[in-house]
Amino acid sequence: MGSSSIKDRIINLLTALYEEKQGLETWSTLQESLESFQKKNPQLNGITPLDTLENLDALLITYADQIQSPGQPHLQTLADFLQDYLTELASAVHLLPFFPFSSDDGFSVIDYKAVNPAVGDWEDLDPLRNCCKLMFDAVINHISSQSSWFQKYLRGEDPYTEYFLTVGLEEDLSLVVRPRAKPLLSEVETTSGFRHVWTTFSTDQIDLNYKNPAVLLEIIDILLFYIQQGALIIRLDAIAYMWKEIGTSCIHLPQTHQVIKLMRAVLDYVAPGVLLITETNVPHQENISYFGNQLSDSGGKYPLGDEAQMVYQFPLAPLVLHTFRTENAQVLNNWASSIETPFSSAAFLNFIASHDGIGVRPAEGLLSTEEIQGLVNQVIDHGGEVSYKTNPDGSKSVYELNITLYDALSHPQNDPLDLGVKRFLASQAIMLSLSGVPGIYIHSLFGSPNSHESVKKTGRARSINREKFQFDALESALKDKSSRASLVFSAYTHYLKIRKEHPAFKPLAPQLIPDLGNSVFAVLRTAVDESETVLCLINVTSKPVEISLDGESFNSTSGWIDLLTGDEYSPGKMNLGPYQVLWLKESE
Repeated sequence: MGSSSIKDRIINLLTALYEEKQGLETWSTLQESLESFQKKNPQLNGITPLDTLENLDALLITYADQIQSPGQPHLQTLADFLQDYLTELASAVHLLPFFPFSSDDGFSVIDYKAVNPAVGDWEDLDPLRNCCKLMFDAVINHISSQSSWFQKYLRGEDPYTEYFLTVGLEEDLSLVVRPRAKPLLSEVETTSGFRHVWTTFSTDQIDLNYKNPAVLLEIIDILLFYIQQGALIIRLDAIAYMWKEIGTSCIHLPQTHQVIKLMRAVLDYVAPGVLLITETNVPHQENISYFGNQLSDSGGKYPLGDEAQMVYQFPLAPLVLHTFRTENAQVLNNWASSIETPFSSAAFLNFIASHDGIGVRPAEGLLSTEEIQGLVNQVIDHGGEVSYKTNPDGSKSVYELNITLYDALSHPQNDPLDLGVKRFLASQAIMLSLSGVPGIYIHSLFGSPNSHESVKKTGRARSINREKFQFDALESALKDKSSRASLVFSAYTHYLKIRKEHPAFKPLAPQLIPDLGNSVFAVLRTAVDESETVLCLINVTSKPVEISLDGESFNSTSGWIDLLTGDEYSPGKMNLGPYQVLWLKESE
């Protein structure tokens, strides 16, 4: 794709957002910045999006201070853990916001270009840069009320008086989609009097005004700075809400998509190998709209899109939880059979646990009201919490289930350890078997329990799934072969090792979902070059299951070998134990 065509994309998007005169003026400023960046970073031009995407075997999701050791910067401790325990098994690491912050565990950023001194500094990222691809958060829907930008707004200093959205109380905001059960506007005192500013998520998180092109230029400068600091993947946090138009829902607006297309075009211009991933916790069709459209001038086997290369696969978590709650894979099978990306170079980030809870909005239309309530009831019974959002009519509905995935699946007191570990690993095997990139929350590596103590400390439900580790205590748990952490971790890393060795599990390798009945979730993966096929089988029940593998249907007359154990299986009938996982390759 030529630079002139990318330049035209950028100009067209800027003039669509800001009209011709202001759009061209914005391009003049932006072009100077991009050319300067190119001169300083020529090595980035030779990397393509596929170079990055095809080598994402697994993405580890973690806080920078997740693993701590006295007297050592947390970033270095995390790098030590990866080196000692996950060498080459996590090809990429998503560092959740590690900037100075004032609330929300990092998602209320005070300074986009600084490292929180509590975790280290930019140099402390060097060991991570050397071992893994890095994913940074761009928390750019909002900024902390303690940031210099907002403090200058309060003092009436230009240009920051136009960086935020001031709204009159007489405006009709009834159509605005609310992700939280909190006020949309927050009153603040400025040197010019009291004002009401837009705060989608909290009074400490002040929404930015993208109608001002100066804000957009600031944010693009920050994205380029992150790339210079080693980011090969940039996560656009809460991006669906970034553009506001009074009288609309203020979610998924066309201008929001245009801004993301602009960011994509800018990266294509100066750093084409850097991936964008959008975080939009919404129903599936809304979610996949952030792949954008296929670019008309990018042909070949892997045509490129004009927005994100990856989007989060949000329905997977509630559907997996429903599958194991009911011991029935029918809904999951039907859903997975219908899932596809709009073009072959796009990929889902498959995840079933994260620093947030399990969102239930993505299950709308897939699970009934009664089935969603069943999830709520199980989570409460298993010691979890439930978060709510405010609807346009003022009512509230369930937004998120706050609980560790292990305790969501197994009752903390009533389920025996061996059964709970098998069930948990079966849930992870579903995620690891699907086409796309698996996103593994670090707590899933150890089957972490609910941290009620963390909730007491912060008063926030999400803290139940965010407990920090002390390195020495974590090592002791992993050395105890009978501990839950050790049992889960040893099996999990074995899955990752096997998965990394087989091209059928590469992100863009296609999948089929065979129907083997409601007790089994099955995925047939084929390598892009068709060099191998792997049949993944997961018993989602606590009972033995007999299935029939017809040789003709599954292209095997010689039988199968399980990649996980080396066990051999003949064509025909096969027995799976409770929560058993098989990754079968045709015997040679």
